[in-house]
Amino acid sequence: MRIAEFQRRIEEIYFERDSARGVEGCFRWLVEEMGELSRAIRHDDPKALQEEFADCLAWLSTLASLKKIDLAAAAAAKYGKGCPRCGKTPCGCA
Repeated sequence: MRIAEFQRRIEEIYFERDSARGVEGCFRWLVEEMGELSRAIRHDDPKALQEEFADCLAWLSTLASLKKIDLAAAAAAKYGKGCPRCGKTPCGCA
């Protein structure tokens, strides 16, 4: 699944509920999921890592949708030509 497809899918599943929750509420959920991802990284738990990365991406997608940002387009605009600072791939920044 591509980023744009994923963002649309999350909108189909949760947009009505997340719109009611608002940006601040959804941001709090993202932060909570980041904490859970941190825990999974510390414990090096492959199953938990997979789930928490997916949850973090879902909440990030929700926030982008609520703010009317196309996540795939934003990522491509910033990183599509390599490092945003030096323009190289791999990054050549010191």
